[in-house]
This record gives sequence, structure tokens and C-alpha cells, in this order.
Amino acid sequence: MRQMPYVNIKVTKENGGLTKEEKLTLIKGVTNLLAETLNKNPASTVVVIDEIDMDNYGLGAEQISDRRKAGK
Repeated sequence: MRQMPYVNIKVTKENGGLTKEEKLTLIKGVTNLLAETLNKNPASTVVVIDEIDMDNYGLGAEQISDRRKAGK
């Protein structure tokens, strides 16, 4: 059975989030990387981009939104 590559990119949603063009660049870049590196078929490669609100993302027991405000 052939494997269908599935890549999930998670980024914090800052300053309005990624533009449509930035998302397309990521999708194309990851798809091409898998094709070139692992010989995966681009037609069956799935790329999902999740933009995470900074209040829903934590590091070191703090929300990222608070860490950014504190300059960390």
C-alpha cells in the first residue's frame, strides 16, 4: 500500500495571520520537498496549515500572548 503523505504545519496567528500567498508558498514548498527528498507523489500529498491563536498556545506555563507582551 502506498503512503499518502500528510503534513500539518502549526503557526501562531500573529498580526492577522499568514497571507494567502504565504500559505501557498508553504504548501508548494513542503509538497516539493517531499517529492524531491522522499519521491512522494505531489498529487497525493496533503498539507494542512493551522493558525493557533496566541492565547491557545503555551510555553513554560505561560500563554504565548503574555510572553510576547513581556518581550520573551
